Formats: sequence, C-alpha cells, structure tokens
Amino acid sequence: MAAKTKKAIIDVSKQLDKVAAHYTTFQVLNEEGELVDKSFMPDLTDDQLKDLMTRMVYTRILDQRSISLNRQGRLGFYAPTAGQEASQIASQFALEKEDFILPAYRDVPQLIWHGLPLYQAFLFSRGHFHGNQMPEDLNALSPQIIIGAQYIQAAGVALGLKKRGKKAVAITYTGDGGASQGDFYEGINFAGAFKAPAIFVVQNNRFAISTPVEKQSAAKTIAQKAAAAGIPGVQVDGMDPLAVYVAVREARDRAVNGEGPTLVETLTYRYGPHTMAGDDPTRYRSTELDNEWEKKDPIVRFRKFLEAKGLWNEEEENKVIEQAKEDIKEAIKKADDYPKQKVTDLMDIMYEEDMPFNLKEQYEIYKEKESK
Repeated sequence: MAAKTKKAIIDVSKQLDKVAAHYTTFQVLNEEGELVDKSFMPDLTDDQLKDLMTRMVYTRILDQRSISLNRQGRLGFYAPTAGQEASQIASQFALEKEDFILPAYRDVPQLIWHGLPLYQAFLFSRGHFHGNQMPEDLNALSPQIIIGAQYIQAAGVALGLKKRGKKAVAITYTGDGGASQGDFYEGINFAGAFKAPAIFVVQNNRFAISTPVEKQSAAKTIAQKAAAAGIPGVQVDGMDPLAVYVAVREARDRAVNGEGPTLVETLTYRYGPHTMAGDDPTRYRSTELDNEWEKKDPIVRFRKFLEAKGLWNEEEENKVIEQAKEDIKEAIKKADDYPKQKVTDLMDIMYEEDMPFNLKEQYEIYKEKESK
C-alpha cells in the first residue's frame, strides 16, 4: 500500500511539470522589434499603432516627471511605472470606453488613458478626495491600496455587468505579490463560477515589494493558477505591447460573448523602486538583472518595430515628449490651484444622510476654525 501511495505522489509531481509546461509565454515581437510570427499580428491600423506608441512614450515621461515632483515634495504617494508601459498601456488600449477599470496603486496611467484628468491623478497622489472622484463618463474605481482587494471587487462589478446585459468587461490589476493573497483566489473563483465578464491581470515584475517571485509560490507560473478556478490562464511577454494587446483583446472578446473570465500574467519589470516611500531596489535586485531587463525595454522594442514600418521617427517622439511635459506643467499648476482639502470636506462626503450628533458638534468646531 505504501509503495502504491509513493508512486501516486511521484505521478502527481510529473503532472505539475506538465501543467507548468502548458503555460508558455506568448510573444508577438522579439527583443529586436521583429515579428516572431506574422499570423500573431493584431488587426491594428497604422494610426492605432502610432497612438499606442504615443501613449507609452507619454507615460514614460509622466513617470519621470512624477518622480521629480515627488522628490520636490509636490506629490505624495507615488509608485513608479517605467518598464511596465506595455503591460499597462497596451492592456488598456484593448478596452472599450464602457469597460470598467479596477486599478491597483501603480495603475494610474490606465485611468488617465481611460479618461481621468491628469490634475486629478496628481490630487490622488496628494491624498486629496477629489483625486478619487471619478468623472461621470469614466467607468472606474479609485486605485486600490489594499493588496489584491480589487480582485474581489472586479468579480462583483463584472457580475453586475452581466446581470444588466451590458456588453462590457471589468478589468483589474495586481502584481505578483497580489497573486499570493486570498482575495486573488476568491476573486477569480467567484468570477469563474458565475462566468462573469472579468479580466484579471497579474503584472509579474518579479519582486512584489522586495520578495523574489520564486519565494512567493511554488507554482512555476502565475497563469497556471487559473486552472484551479476553472478559467483560462495565459502568460504573455509583458515587455511586448502587441502581445499584451492581443491577450487582453481576446480575453475581452471571450468575456462579452458569455465565455467567462480570463487570467492574464504579464512578465514585466519595474525599473525603479516599488514606491518612492523609501524602497531601495538595490538591496534585493542586482545590476546584472536590471541590465538584462532593460535590454527588453518595451518602448525601445516597439520603436524599432514602428521605425522599420516607416511609422515613427525621432521627430515624432520628441513632439510627444514636449507635449507630455507641457501637459504635466499645466496639470500640476491646476492641482496647486485647486481648493485645499478641509476636514469638513471629508465629513461632508462621508455621510449620504445626516451625520451622528457627536460628529455634528466637531463639524461646527472645524467649520468655525476654517472660516477664520
């Protein structure tokens, strides 16, 4: 009996290897910006390709300026995005306006390209309540600070879309660290059980805050975790914007056609620290590894592809850079000029109906102080 049990365990171990081998990395462009297979090329016009590149370059400049503004004390909380442009921007590019975005704290760029005014993104960084007030025509929730909590929310939003008969999806993001949270499993399992139109993106940048992905889970890929929820999982080259676009667009098509959710793992890399709140990536990442991933830079790769097609050049890119700088300058000024947040503002928006009597007393005290 013991021998049979031992053999069964060995066979299960072999099955795990087979499962991991099933989840190969999907790629459209190699590191030199060349198509690995012409049949993989998405049906995008030249203008759409240029638009995608424009958004990625703009976002890189936004990241650089945001880091500078943070260091100057003009922004508050900020999580760098450089290196993850393909994963973030190309995934949002695959959406439609009616789709809902449930972002994590690093996913402000997706909100901006979905319709969040830039000055409000700056106010969010400063902790101003207006930075969390999504415009009426923007289907999105505020960036989630709690790791993985947005996965459960996305399952609920997606089910709501389904029950209302909407041809739209809810897409949410987390990092590799978020895939170790209980909310991650609950979210994908619930959405899978009800075939909710959700897209769950895990941006695997390898280190969460500071822990290597190999120490976070024994699973060879995060994509294979989808199997436990009975939903499709796909792993893509997260430094390849076209691969990310194809994966998310196909996931969206499946979702709106009633086929349920998809888990998309993007293999990417953040060049900077986890956040600007004192993280030092040199303590857990080597210079050699940084250099290895910088060779896979999504903007460099896509630039090579577009230049070979005659769709991009240095002049075009410089125009985008200058426009980004000008927009950022105007947006930070608008954020500076926006009415300062008051304690009574927070109390006003906390309650839909009358607030408790003890808070009313405090409210009057603060109101009097604020009027002086």
